Amino acid sequence: MGRDKHVSKSLGSNLNARIKQARVLMVGAGGIGCELLKNLVLSGFGEIHIVDLDTIDLSNLNRQFLFRTEHIKKSKALVAKESAGRFNPNVKIEAYHDNIKDPKFNVAWFKTFEIVFNALDNLEARRHVNKMCLAADVPLVESGTTGFNGQVQVIQKGKSQCYDCTPKDAPKSFPVCTIRSTPSQPIHCIVWAKSYLFTEIFGTSEDDAPELDHSEDSENAKEIENLRNEAQALKRIRESMGSEDFPKLVFDKVFKEDIERLRSMEDMWKMRKPPVALDYQDLVQKVGAVHKNIAQQDQREWSVVENFAVFLDSLQRLSNRMEESRANADTGNSPPILTFDKDDVDTLDFVAASANLRSIVFDIGVRSKFDIKQMAGNIIPAIATTNAMTASICVLQAFKVMRNELNKAKMVFLAPNGTERRLTTEALSPPNPTCPVCSVAQSTLLVDANRATLNDLVESVLRLRLGYGEEFSINSEAGLLYDPEEDTNLQKTFTDLGLKNDTSITIIDDADEDAKVNLVLHISEQSLDAEAKPIDLAQNPDIPLKPKAASPTATNDDAQPVVSNGLTNGVTNDATSGLKRTADQAGLEDELIKKKGKVVAKPDDDVVLVDDANDGIILIDD
Repeated sequence: MGRDKHVSKSLGSNLNARIKQARVLMVGAGGIGCELLKNLVLSGFGEIHIVDLDTIDLSNLNRQFLFRTEHIKKSKALVAKESAGRFNPNVKIEAYHDNIKDPKFNVAWFKTFEIVFNALDNLEARRHVNKMCLAADVPLVESGTTGFNGQVQVIQKGKSQCYDCTPKDAPKSFPVCTIRSTPSQPIHCIVWAKSYLFTEIFGTSEDDAPELDHSEDSENAKEIENLRNEAQALKRIRESMGSEDFPKLVFDKVFKEDIERLRSMEDMWKMRKPPVALDYQDLVQKVGAVHKNIAQQDQREWSVVENFAVFLDSLQRLSNRMEESRANADTGNSPPILTFDKDDVDTLDFVAASANLRSIVFDIGVRSKFDIKQMAGNIIPAIATTNAMTASICVLQAFKVMRNELNKAKMVFLAPNGTERRLTTEALSPPNPTCPVCSVAQSTLLVDANRATLNDLVESVLRLRLGYGEEFSINSEAGLLYDPEEDTNLQKTFTDLGLKNDTSITIIDDADEDAKVNLVLHISEQSLDAEAKPIDLAQNPDIPLKPKAASPTATNDDAQPVVSNGLTNGVTNDATSGLKRTADQAGLEDELIKKKGKVVAKPDDDVVLVDDANDGIILIDD
């Protein structure tokens, strides 16, 4: 009996044969990815390619069943290939420990796949894969889970909504200067204690930490440089760990010296109350009256002296752990480090006390240790059963795509219903005609990058060949390259502008009437004949006109907007208006999401961290 006999009976010989010949791509090898890869292998998909940049962490092992303790710190993609390959030796698996945004994974590469599966945990990568699949005209099965909730969506160019057809909530992020210099909410102080102070003393320096982005093009560049100097001072203090003076050095540095430096910037405090530094000796004299088990009283807010007592005690506990690690571990040239864990009493006590002391300095309300634990580590748990069900639905939807029965594919939602689970489905919606991603026209631009100038593109291709008028703009990933008021780049070559092979540019028609939809040109560098034009189109794209905006209509008696054709009259579509942007605005959505984790905004200062791959992070944006 062949191993695929029952699969063939279940799926039918035609679909089974197609599956065995299929070449598919799976992006992400985490919670959903492990389950999905197992399903693909056992279903007999002939060739599976896996891309994942992440490495295996201890926290992954409770649900990512392809990994074991001996795999910690190894590549998820490579280990997943090795583990899943044992399930079915007839399946060819290729693994890449790489970022899916690497230029080598270009449109031509995506075109080699019959179907793509997204098993990712962040918005940035999802949007990228969505764009690549649209450009390559390859079906995409998008999926995601959050706790008990799951979702699966089939995306087919021109036939169903893409990932960006509906707006996604922007994650909550905090400017560096707010976190470090002008906090106004408890969450700002918690982020500072967790992502800055703790990591500088016991972990990895902020210059190496993925949670913190210190872009030099920020208007805060001067302040960021000051903060780097502070970090260097903390590194020197860190070297005194274990000495009698260590607690005082740390305390005075962050709660006195840094605060006095900030207070000296008088202009900063014209419109807000200035911070007040804390005195170490004054608090030391009072700390003896604090109950020794105060840290266990996690449901109430501690006083300044109680926070100081917990700060000293937790600092001593963590210092002892570091000293023990240094003495017992063979770390070579790498010093031992500690990482924050909301379930680690020592690290939580330190972050809670440090955050509250900073809140007191800036006259911000303190929070209980219990509240801080939720805010600093409120990770919506990744649940193995949810991942397994979602991965199964992905494969079932893929079967419909491979049968050419897209009309039978559904948007599937997995959500709890009281004490029971419930699956709900919706028919796939047609593409949003105003979507800035899937409503665009696309073509390949053949470019001799060293000879072709932006003016060649404007005059020879856009105006002469494609019939654009005067009002249009050209945008790259770096920002605005050209519009009628910005023509300084016209004589620059594609090389000068950093427009390399496998990058793309977007043409936005701003004509008042009969404006074309956005045109995305994928750049393919070619060595064109010296006598030939340095720039050409692989083929003339079909560029339809933008849909006309709905005419204003009367409102009802309650003056509520009237909804017509699914659009609310009078509301500007931010997705389309946001495409034309300056270099400083470019990539704003990319800066909001880092590789690991997603921050879901909640009212006030509650922050929920969603993370399937590793421990949660709070995004800090410049």
